[in-house]
Amino acid sequence: MKLYLDTSTPETILKLDDREYHYIFANDLAEKLLAFIRDKLQENHQTWTDITEITFMSGPGSFTGLRIGATVVNTLAHELNIPLYDHHGNKHPLIIPEYGREANISQPKK
Repeated sequence: MKLYLDTSTPETILKLDDREYHYIFANDLAEKLLAFIRDKLQENHQTWTDITEITFMSGPGSFTGLRIGATVVNTLAHELNIPLYDHHGNKHPLIIPEYGREANISQPKK
């Protein structure tokens, strides 16, 4: 089963082969993304080990969303020992997000 993940916008897109799922996590992406993927795998009578490759929308987009998504796909690809691709179709040992600009880091308030 091919997994595609896009966390570059507020609406997360998950594809499992030809089935597509959309969900808006708001500020819960880091806490709920893995459970969302697991639940969708179960709905399709699949498990983590049924994933044969991963494609990730590596950017540009949301700094936090891309960091969280990249962490998830990098970990899954490593632990499952499966190929990992960016959205251009290039294979990578590790996905580095393409933010599209420098991070906007605000000054501390204190």
